[in-house]
Amino acid sequence: IRDFMPAKSLLRFLDVVIAFFGLLLLSPIIFLLYLFALLDTGQPIFRQIRVGKHQRPFELLKFRSMRLDTASVATHLADESAITRLGKFLRRTKLDELPQLWNVLKGEMSLVGPRPCLFNQEALIAARQDKGVLDVLPGITGLAQVNGIDMSDPERLAEWDERMLQQLTIVDYFKYLILTVVGRGSGDRVRS
Repeated sequence: IRDFMPAKSLLRFLDVVIAFFGLLLLSPIIFLLYLFALLDTGQPIFRQIRVGKHQRPFELLKFRSMRLDTASVATHLADESAITRLGKFLRRTKLDELPQLWNVLKGEMSLVGPRPCLFNQEALIAARQDKGVLDVLPGITGLAQVNGIDMSDPERLAEWDERMLQQLTIVDYFKYLILTVVGRGSGDRVRS
C-alpha cells in the first residue's frame, strides 16, 4: 500500500485536533451517556483488546451496549438478545464509539481507517495482512463502514479497506467522518 495521500503527519494532526475538541465539546453528552450506561449495566465502559497497527494489541474503549455476560466475540457472532435497550440506541446512533476519541488521542487509532478486529478473527487478520491493511492505525470509521460492510465478510472487508487506504484524500477523510455522524452505515450486525 502506498503512503496516504495526504501526508500521514497531516492526518495525525487532524486526528488529534478533532478528537481533542470532540472530547471537550461532547463532554456533557459523554458524561450523561456514562451515567445512563452505569444505570443500564453497572459497567458503562467496555474495554476489549483489539488488533492495532502492525498487529500490536491495544485496549479499545466503547460505551457498553451488551450485557456483561456476553462472550468476547466479533459482533456478527453475538446474539441480538445480548444488546441492552440503551445499547440499541447507542449502536444505532454510533454514540457507543465516543470513548474511542481517547484511543485516537493516545495514538492507538485514527478517526478514519480500517475498523480494529479481535485477535480471534484470524481470516480477517490474514486477509488484511495480505493487503497491507495492518500497516496503518485502525480507525473509528472508513469506506467500508459508511457502505455497510462489516466483519462478517473478511475478504470483502479487507478489499474495501485496501481500496480506502490506496485512495484516501483529505476530502475523503472528512466525507467519511460526516457520513458517519449523519448516520450512514449500519455498523457490525449481530445474529438475529
